[in-house]
Amino acid sequence: MDFEHLVRVMRRLALEAGDAIMEIYDAPDFDVRSKSDSSPVTAADEAADALISAGLRAAFPDVTLITEEQADSHALTAKTFLIVDPLDGTKEFIQRRGDFTVNIAYVDNGVPVRGVVFAPAKGRLFYTTAEGTAVEESGTFDKAAPGPLAPLRVSTPDNGALMVVASKSHRDQATDDYIAKYAIKDMTSAGSSLKFCLVATGEADLYPRLGRTMEWDTAAGDAVLRGAGGHVVRFDTHAALTYGKPGWDNPFFIAHAPGVTLH
Repeated sequence: MDFEHLVRVMRRLALEAGDAIMEIYDAPDFDVRSKSDSSPVTAADEAADALISAGLRAAFPDVTLITEEQADSHALTAKTFLIVDPLDGTKEFIQRRGDFTVNIAYVDNGVPVRGVVFAPAKGRLFYTTAEGTAVEESGTFDKAAPGPLAPLRVSTPDNGALMVVASKSHRDQATDDYIAKYAIKDMTSAGSSLKFCLVATGEADLYPRLGRTMEWDTAAGDAVLRGAGGHVVRFDTHAALTYGKPGWDNPFFIAHAPGVTLH
């Protein structure tokens, strides 16, 4: 894989999808429907998916593409593939809370090695460079040329005063009970894959997820966090989270900065 080309394409498609999403988000009203699994879907999910899928298939016709919004892709199996969640945080989108993201990742032999996470309503763009390091871009988000890049590095955590980020829409008692095992300085909530990015920037040390997620929910954020020196591990064994699993389901997991003493 030509990573220079890959990163350039993923970044551009994420920005274009963000434009399509915001056009609908800023409209006076939009329709919300339920998918077969009862999760919500909007025209923004579908517009972003169509745009990203067409762009990736044109640029990388020989690479398997898995995307949340195309059920036929879920029957595919591969260890090396592109995986897309065109609008992660649909509930945040519907409630106009801004915490939604465009997610595109490249998984090689089960490991998310490159990814982009774009939060168009918040104006935050995170991705891995061709070399695999993580950055946050600022500026005008010109689709042809990157703006200023700030390297991302996880925090050096203090286990006596940890910063924790948890889900806005999926908090439950099990998560709160787990967080209570740690000495917490402060806690914040965020939607979508932004939680991985907050650990990657050092704004948080720990993000536990004791709930159902799919690989397209996590791959891009996982890649960004890994590129910043962080880890995403299974909740049960603390082994690295892997991708390309049958059905694309994730186990419970913990995203964290090295140095956090896991419970």
